[in-house]
Amino acid sequence: MPTRSTPPRSGTAPAGAARSGTAPSRAARSGPDRTAPAQSAPEARPAAPSRAELIADAALALLVERGMRGLTHRAVDERAGLPQGSTSNHARTREALLETAVRRLAELEARVLAPGGLLTSSDPDGAAAGLARALHRYLTGSTDLLVCRYELALEATRRPALRTFYDEAGRRFREPLVALMTAAGSAEPERHALSVVAWAEGMMFACAVGSYHRAVPTEQELRTGCAELLRGMLGTRAG
Repeated sequence: MPTRSTPPRSGTAPAGAARSGTAPSRAARSGPDRTAPAQSAPEARPAAPSRAELIADAALALLVERGMRGLTHRAVDERAGLPQGSTSNHARTREALLETAVRRLAELEARVLAPGGLLTSSDPDGAAAGLARALHRYLTGSTDLLVCRYELALEATRRPALRTFYDEAGRRFREPLVALMTAAGSAEPERHALSVVAWAEGMMFACAVGSYHRAVPTEQELRTGCAELLRGMLGTRAG
């Protein structure tokens, strides 16, 4: 940020004028032009990621690149560009490192899916549109997160403590969906929410790592499919 020069004291001429023997100009006598537009403040730069975020993001990147076997404390240090031992200081055990990855995955998925913002309409048309928009955004820009999810989900089947942690992290996505089914008039919101989750999960798997990975449906196609599901469950016109 430029420094502001100190104006000359009253009754004295600027140094340049004193040396030349000439009187200061009118602009010099009157000071800076106060009619000139003020310079806008520089835009704030985004905050640098914390060490914890660097470690978590490096862990997720390794899951995508190398799979679960490639996720080690040492590899995370190298991938994040941190001194050796940094990851061990943050997450001392492998269980803690996996929980760090699950927590970060849930945070990043929430930014993409935004369950609290998209699943607010109790009208089936609005619900189908919101679900399709979130799902399409995920499938067209965040498939790496899906690969991480599958790696961690499979590992959680062999680690009861991680399974509990993984399921708890997923509540932020299930609970808004159950609330949506309730508001839409479902007589069995838990069961209907499970059906919607199964449809969405199946679509994500097929389009991310399955046989449809080269043919991601359009947002309108996803909306139509979701509307058909909601119409069948709720018995109302949707789509």
